[in-house]
Amino acid sequence: MNKLTWGMIGGGEGSQIGGAHRVAAGLDGAFSFSAGALDIDAAKGRDFAIRLGAAADRAYGDWREMLEGESNRPDPVDLITVATPNNTHFEITKAFLQAGFNVLCEKPMTTTVAEAEEIVAVARQAGRLCAVNYGYSGYPLVRQMRAMIAKGELGAVRLVVAEFAHGFHADAADADNPRVRWRYDPAQAGVSSVVADCGSHALHMACFVTGQTVTKLSADFASCLEGRALEDDALIAFRMHGGTVGRLWTSAVAIGRMHGLTLQVFGEKGGLRWAQEQPNQLIWTPLNESSRILERGAAGLSPAAQSASRLAIGHTEGMFAAFANLYADLAEAIRAQKEGRSMAADAFACPTAEDGLHSVAAIHAAAASAKSGGAWVELEG
Repeated sequence: MNKLTWGMIGGGEGSQIGGAHRVAAGLDGAFSFSAGALDIDAAKGRDFAIRLGAAADRAYGDWREMLEGESNRPDPVDLITVATPNNTHFEITKAFLQAGFNVLCEKPMTTTVAEAEEIVAVARQAGRLCAVNYGYSGYPLVRQMRAMIAKGELGAVRLVVAEFAHGFHADAADADNPRVRWRYDPAQAGVSSVVADCGSHALHMACFVTGQTVTKLSADFASCLEGRALEDDALIAFRMHGGTVGRLWTSAVAIGRMHGLTLQVFGEKGGLRWAQEQPNQLIWTPLNESSRILERGAAGLSPAAQSASRLAIGHTEGMFAAFANLYADLAEAIRAQKEGRSMAADAFACPTAEDGLHSVAAIHAAAASAKSGGAWVELEG
């Protein structure tokens, strides 16, 4: 089977997220890196793209040059990943969708709800795939949670508790560190920092596993370090359309917490608990029974969990493999697109532009709630 071709915008040398995408896209051999505009410094970006294997004429100085160059080729890339700062996502994603490219955009998809709505409309009109990198939904046991809930093993879901807290922005001495500073600059990050950066992952995961969307929320934002224009800690209460009650804590100043992404789901028949730092194990507690551990790769897991696993039981699979599952979803969808065949609705688990829109709407609702002293804000749609 021929490899699909793949290009990247942003995520240059030294970028954490850029490296994660490159490993993930190549993990299953479905994609070959073929083009890139990888750095705001055109010369550095071109040099790095060539070292990664792109031909010299496909190592671009910026995204506009890449759009023109790939659009005029007889063999344009099959997928574009956008891994640039938040405030650039909309313009780049829209332009490539309109030109007929499939796009995987880093989260948040846009910085405003209106822009997110436009991306959804443009993707539909163009007939192209637009996915959003809520990559932790690619973990096998997160997909196991989703399958168990959909099958009714928990009964009606009553409560979801999500966390994504770390302490890596707790040092006031990092105020001028460019890797930290932009996240608290409204001009680059939008209306939110830690909720958009981390909390949105946990909130998406709550929606992903329950099959429900958030209908309203109440938020408390805090800027624990003096001088920050955006929040570095937040607590959000939310309600979902299926009646589920939700709780979310997200922080960038929780010293001692490393990654801190956890999800707990409590239903009328049992509860589930999963932590990203121990991704191979899912704790399942049926009503009135002892807890048991479900191991990634073990017999008896759902087909969705099994197909998302690559290693034998007991071996650690991590973030690269989780992200790779999104690229695997996209590869299958792109091949179906090329062959003119349709896919079953439940065969594509990758977060879509519609998921990105819901997330952006939740971020803005949270920011509005926080400004209103925690007033409940309803999400449209």
